[in-house]
Formats: sequence, structure tokens, C-alpha cells
Amino acid sequence: MLTNYVYKLRPNQTQDLKMSNWVDMLRGHYNWCLNDRIIQYNQQFFQGDYCQIIHQVEACPLTCFVSKNGATGNPWKDCKVDKEGKLKNPRRSASDIQITSLPYLKTSRPWYSGIDSTVLQQNVKRLDSAYKNFFEGRGFPQFKNRSNFTSFTFVMGVKIQGNKIYLPKLGWMRFYNSRSIPDGFTIKACAVRKRQNGWYVSIRIENKSVPDYIAKALEDVVKVIGCDLGIAKLVHLSDGYQIENPKFSTNKKVKRTLKIRQRRVSRQVKGSNNRKKAAKKVGLLHQKISDRRQAHQWKTAHKIVERNIDAIDARKFTYFWNATSLSSEK
Repeated sequence: MLTNYVYKLRPNQTQDLKMSNWVDMLRGHYNWCLNDRIIQYNQQFFQGDYCQIIHQVEACPLTCFVSKNGATGNPWKDCKVDKEGKLKNPRRSASDIQITSLPYLKTSRPWYSGIDSTVLQQNVKRLDSAYKNFFEGRGFPQFKNRSNFTSFTFVMGVKIQGNKIYLPKLGWMRFYNSRSIPDGFTIKACAVRKRQNGWYVSIRIENKSVPDYIAKALEDVVKVIGCDLGIAKLVHLSDGYQIENPKFSTNKKVKRTLKIRQRRVSRQVKGSNNRKKAAKKVGLLHQKISDRRQAHQWKTAHKIVERNIDAIDARKFTYFWNATSLSSEK
């Protein structure tokens, strides 16, 4: 079984500043890696050597690693020869090349040495995931800014003792232990994210001895119910039961509050501290709406499960709750 637990961190002033600097540096590294791949992709269309205006040095076109048959930088790695005399995996991928160049990055820019090496590696793999989504038709990777790049990930070295968590190169940090990790689960990864009201950590834990979901035999299924997403009502059930839609972001009070706070932002001077404070209040309101909506969704799921149903039929309905997650919550 693989699941995530989310906690709110309680860093001191030094740790808070350090994590903020990490996010800024990782965002710059992500954008640099993306730009590097775009440049190398364009190089494959050059015929012969060329000179870049920025660097003012002669360069030769390389086969781009974005294509299926190429790589950039030094595409040929130290490879072994199999029994038949053929090279085994001679070509390196994009992530291999950029991860291998991380020591050179730390040498040329020493401030990156303060970031954990696994965090930098996961930053490159984050770009790989964006390229994978692009090849699946989800849009080309975009350069990140402060609003859409607010997290980083650890994959090893994380420890938890009581209400304290150890993050590599950040040290021990207190957090609100609102939900204790069950016995037998091990920490697989840890993602740290900055929100409007502080820092949060999402811990991925796993216990292979616990099954994800035990399917119920077909003969044991007696009562089946269907769910349909509505507009005036949040959910319509096939037995006639309806769940109200609270409309957290579109009710009269919230719309008026949001309008006032956005107006205060627009009246402040761009780049001033007062504008940043006003913008933070707008962000806090959006976060409050998001938290209330998520909590209401979990309560709605419990209401559906508590109706003593054996299965959820999705064949005749346009929207349905995931039967696996509902059964596990029950």
C-alpha cells in the first residue's frame, strides 16, 4: 500500500529563509535545463558548424536528446560489451546528461552546493515528467515563475521522531503531527511545498504487506448505487438522495470579499511592500476556499459510503466517486 500524509511544518527563521532560497535556486535551475534542451533541439537543424551570438564561439550541431535517436552534450557513456560483441545501452538520456553535469554546476556556482544532491536530481526528473506529458499530448513544458514553482522533493535521508522531522541539509524541524504514521510503513519520498500560510510537507509512505484494495466477489454485491455530478446540487444519487453544493467560491459573501481584496491590490504601487501584503491576503482567501472545498469533498464521500452500499456503478452516470478510495475510507 502506498499513500501520502500531509503535515504543516514549523521551521525556525533560518530554516524558513533557507527553504525560500532553495525554491528560488531550483526554479532557476529548472528553467536553465529547459532552455538547454530547447537550444539543443534547435541545433539539429543546422548544417555544419555555426556561431552563437551570445557566446561568440564556434559550435557544432549535436543530435538532440529530445528526439528518439539522439542525445546532447556527450551522448556516449562508458558502456560495456556483451558476449556477442555489441555495445550495451551506449546512448545517454537527457536526464542522465544533466544529472551528470550537476557537480560542474556546483563548481561554477558554489551556492548550489548548499542544496541536497537528491533534490537537484529530482528537479531534473521533474522536467522529464513535463516532457513525458508533452509527448502524450498535454502541452509543451513552460518556464516557471514564483507562482507555479513552490516545491522540492527529497527521496532519501528523511527521518521522523515524534513531532520532529529531519530533512537533509535543513536539519531537524518541528511539525504538527496531526496524524501518526502507522507501524510497518517506511518513508519513500518527501515533498516540501510553500503555501500562503506556511510550509507543508507531504510524506509518501509504503507498506508492501498491506494490499491496496481487496476486490469483493460479484455474488456478494447486493446494493449498487450511482452518482452524478450536478450544478445546482453537488451530487445526485440513483436512490434519489441529493447532496447540496455549498459554492464556496461563488456565494455572495465570498465574491464580495474577494472583490474588495483584489481592488486593494490594484490600488497599491507595483513592487511595493503594501502591494505584496494585499496580494498575500488574496492568496490566503483562495487557500481557505480550497481547504474548505477539499474538506467538504471528503465529508461527501463519507456520506455516500455510510449508505450501506456494496458497489458504485459508473456505466449509466457521467460522474462517479472512486469506489476504491471510498471503500478504503470506510
